[in-house]
Amino acid sequence: MNQCRVIAVANQKGGVAKTTTVASLAAALVELGRRVLVVDLDPQACLTFSLGLDPETVELSMHDVLLGRVSAGMAVARTEDGVDLLPATIELAGCEAMLLTRTGREFTLRAALEELRPDYDVVLLDCAPSLGVLTINALTAADDVLVPLQCETLSHRGVGQLLDTVHDVQRLTNRDLRVLGVLPTLFDARTAHARAVLADVTSRYGLPVLDPPIAKSVRFAEAPAAGRSILRTAGRTPGAQAYRALARTLAGLPPADLVIDLTDEVLIR
Repeated sequence: MNQCRVIAVANQKGGVAKTTTVASLAAALVELGRRVLVVDLDPQACLTFSLGLDPETVELSMHDVLLGRVSAGMAVARTEDGVDLLPATIELAGCEAMLLTRTGREFTLRAALEELRPDYDVVLLDCAPSLGVLTINALTAADDVLVPLQCETLSHRGVGQLLDTVHDVQRLTNRDLRVLGVLPTLFDARTAHARAVLADVTSRYGLPVLDPPIAKSVRFAEAPAAGRSILRTAGRTPGAQAYRALARTLAGLPPADLVIDLTDEVLIR
């Protein structure tokens, strides 16, 4: 039986494609035959909606799991992309305050996922755009952290703060946590600015940059309306192919023979 790998996708800045990365990467891993669970840890429930569930009608969610009302297995939902989902609802917003009063609150998610790890090859954690209790829980439960980064000046200012939090987690609650690296998202290869920001992050923080970059594309915005990932709605686009390439890397497989054009016409202009 394969050992389950838990990956937290985190960046406290919003709008950097964390949810898109989780949904797309999960679908790509399923294509490779992996058993995948995704966990929505954002009260906005964008991942839940993006994978075809209505957060307004979800009966059991991560709120119930984290408060110990039900086991994680009871809340798992199946999606059309073949990915299993632990959904979120707006109730998750009040969960942080309740967890703050609990002993060992940083380990709540880790304990909840323990029963599910034997059933999956990969668990992807979609973190909220904050460094609060839920994100600390994700980092404590994870084996690795992946940092999506929009290649704009303001977007990388919080990377240092995130890394400080990662170092605290490594020291206090999860000494084995590894940083996989930065994943360039919303990338426009035509601009020198994007390339300069990426080079600055690499030199400033010493983080590896994962290839290939994820090109900015209107197709990513269209996919959630269908309740599917971009691999199902626009599977031949550069963005979908880039996530397939990343999935192969994470799965330890050799690169496929793909040519990814980062200046494809689907770029938002």
